[in-house]
Parts: sequence; C-alpha cells; structure tokens
Amino acid sequence: MGSITEKHSTDQQALLDAQLELWHSTFAFIKSMVFKSALQLGIADAIHCHGGTATLTQIATKAALHPSKTPNLRRLMRVLTVAGIFSIAKNSPDDDGGDHVYGLTPASRLLVGSSQNLTPTLSLILNNTFVSPFLDLGTWFEHELPATDLPLFELSHGKNVWDVVGHDPSMSQLFNTGMVADTRFLLDIAIKECGDVFQGISSLVDVGGGHGAAAQAISVAFPEIECTVLDLPHVVATAPACAGLSFVAGDMFEAIPPANAVFLKWIMHDWGDSECVTILRNCKKAIPTRDAGGKVIIVDTVVGAGPPNLKNRETQVMSDLFFMIVNGTERDEQEWRNIIFEAGFSDYKIIPVLGVRSIIELYP
Repeated sequence: MGSITEKHSTDQQALLDAQLELWHSTFAFIKSMVFKSALQLGIADAIHCHGGTATLTQIATKAALHPSKTPNLRRLMRVLTVAGIFSIAKNSPDDDGGDHVYGLTPASRLLVGSSQNLTPTLSLILNNTFVSPFLDLGTWFEHELPATDLPLFELSHGKNVWDVVGHDPSMSQLFNTGMVADTRFLLDIAIKECGDVFQGISSLVDVGGGHGAAAQAISVAFPEIECTVLDLPHVVATAPACAGLSFVAGDMFEAIPPANAVFLKWIMHDWGDSECVTILRNCKKAIPTRDAGGKVIIVDTVVGAGPPNLKNRETQVMSDLFFMIVNGTERDEQEWRNIIFEAGFSDYKIIPVLGVRSIIELYP
C-alpha cells in the first residue's frame, strides 16, 4: 500500500505557502466559470428533481449532457463540492453503478424553486457581457482616461451598459429578471429583520424600481403604504401590472415624485459621487422634513460593515471592482458620509442586517 509523507522545513514551507496563495488567486477565475457552467447546465435543478440527491449519471441525464462528457462532469462536480456549492457522499456499490451521490447545500438551495431562487441574478453577473471587460482591466489601468471618464464596459463594448440593457431585448430581460430575483430574496429578509424601517410611512417611491418587485413586497407587508415605482420609460412600458402599485416614467436625475419616503435598492453603486449627490438632492426635494417623517431608505453595500469575516469583506471589495466597469463604486462609511452630507442631509443610520449589504436611513 502506498503512502504520502510530507516533510518540509519552516523556510521551505513558507515558500510553498506563498506559492499556494498565488496559485489560488490565479485559478480563482476557474471557480467562477465552473459555477457559471453549473447554472447553465441546471445541475442544481437536476439534483432537486431527484429529491435533493442524485448520482452523476442522473445529473448527466437530466442536464442532457453527451454520455462522453460524464467523466468530465465528475471533475466539474469535484470543484463544486470542494467549493461547498454541493455536498458529496459515498454511494452504495449497487446503486446506479456510481460511487458518489451529490446533494444540495444551503447555497445551492438558493438555485432552485421560485421564491428565493437567485439563479437569474447570478447568471446576469456571470454573463459574458459583464465578464469580458475584465480581460482588459490591466490595459485600462495603463491608459489615461479621457475627459468623459470612459468606463471599462464601454471601452470593451463600444457603448455604455444602459444602452445595451435598454436596446437589447434579451439583455433587458436578463437584467430585469436578475434584479427581480435579487429583490424578492433580499426584501423578504429586510422586512423580517428590520420591518420597523417602514413603520409610520404613508407613501413611498421606489426609485429605479424596475418591474416593482421591491415596491410590491413592501406593499404586501405594509398595505397602508401607497407605493409608486419610478423608472425610465422603456422599463415602465414593459412592467407587469401589479395590484396596489403605480408606475411613473421619469428620470431620477431630473425629478422624483413627492412621497413620505424614497427607496433606493442597488442604485447608488452604479454611479460616481457627483451623480449620487444629484440623485440624493432630488430625493431630499421629494420628501417632507424629518419631523414630518421624511426619510430616504437605501439598500446597498457599506464596505467594512456586516459580518467581520474574510469572505464578507472579500465579496464587498470584489463587488466594488465589478461596478467599476460602469464607473460605479461600493463605498465605505466615510465615502457614504461625504455624499450624504454634500446632498444636504443632516444625519444617517447604517443597519448592517443584510449580509454584504446594509440598510442606510437618511434624514433631511
């Protein structure tokens, strides 16, 4: 019987650890591409439809893989199980001729079903349109930016992200379904964990609210709140009818309809500081004084807030870099303070109850 003997001096082990750190960062993109493949192939659904556990053959059959690719699927699943996306256990020798059975984990359970399915959101982020600009990231850093501050996305595709989303029907659908899925997931938690944020509000405008997923969730939980969704004309034109909601076509950079509160979910990180100050000033014009209950509710990342672990912080800073492709940014508390006070607000409160994201209340 063979054996593995490991023996290294302290100095040599330190070198190997350093090499491992570099290799781990170098191969990190493969983890994302493997996960993207799992979404594309519907592996989580394949396991789910077999009652939550499935053999390699069952997964391959359900995902309609060519039989010749089954051995390679085993290698794909090995990455996904090591990453914690799926579980793996030894199978019975007489069961389906395989030696392993794969199961859903808390992470992959968020890829199946309807109410908390994040597959559309993750598929949007991993779409080639958003991944490919990062291949030119080093080149982008080498060149002086023009006066227009050309974003990495536009440098790669020749047009800005909003032109692509607004004029490409397939990308528009991908974007809207991705935003709806994320909103349904997050608002359910936000309302349960911090529902008092919405108490005492009589009317609310969801700025950039797309097809109204956030406003609908708020309206159902708090039927006394009159909810309005503000978005661009082409978005409002394709929004489904939602009981209890009204949709207004407009531009947040020009004006926001008056309401007791203004709600912005995952909006501010798409824009630079000057644009955010403009948005916030328009929000301030739309709401009454603090004594009259006026406030702005933001759901976005506050870098450094939330669970004090490496995975949370790493996700926050990688998200910051992701939104750099549209000249957006994820902000730490000081950066939020700067734009909040420049826009004329008197105070704010950060409530870090949403994992990598937080609720931020602004008071006029």
